[in-house]
Amino acid sequence: MVLIALLAVLVFAGCGDDDSDSSGGSGGGSETTADSGQKCANVQAPEPKDDGQATKPKGKLDPAKTYAVTFETSCGDFTVTLDVKGAPNTSASFESLASSGFYDNTVFHRIVPGFVIQGGDPTGTGMGGPGYKTVDKPPSSATYTRGIVAMAKTAAEKPGTAGSQFYVVTAPDAGLPPEYAIVGEVTEGMDTVERIEALGTPSEQPSRPVVIEKATASAS
Repeated sequence: MVLIALLAVLVFAGCGDDDSDSSGGSGGGSETTADSGQKCANVQAPEPKDDGQATKPKGKLDPAKTYAVTFETSCGDFTVTLDVKGAPNTSASFESLASSGFYDNTVFHRIVPGFVIQGGDPTGTGMGGPGYKTVDKPPSSATYTRGIVAMAKTAAEKPGTAGSQFYVVTAPDAGLPPEYAIVGEVTEGMDTVERIEALGTPSEQPSRPVVIEKATASAS
């Protein structure tokens, strides 16, 4: 799967079609990042899940409410506030996947320091998804700046196509074209995102597993 098709290839060597996650790691212990003093736990990668086992939601979210998804990870928590009005189909899918436990016990399989962290693949290979697609074409003015959460797609798919794989932008501006559905923005826990980013390598695979232990959707 061409995860983020790519302009980024010009900047980062090794941005490929089918990067696999790092499945190694040792149990116990933790690592402290120099900037924050916070720790990422040393964890084993979970067993891969079956591909394509999710049910596409039939309805959309209430645009009068604010929806968020909180990810509890081995590096801490972060919260994404969903863009229900700008991406109604994508946000409904994202919320549904989180509520159903689809993202629980999955990994960030791709980490590119200074660019993005990427997860949401049940198989952990960069090739998996929920078994369905949604489309929310972003506006031509869309930019992918620090904290923006967008959906990965193949180069062959039309703009705004999304499955379950998502990425959080860590660059001030990723310089991507307006082709990726923007599902929301990190509104809490960007320090956690930075700790995850710190485990990236030149191969774009994490130096050790970073696990999404649980994703919880909420509305207010």
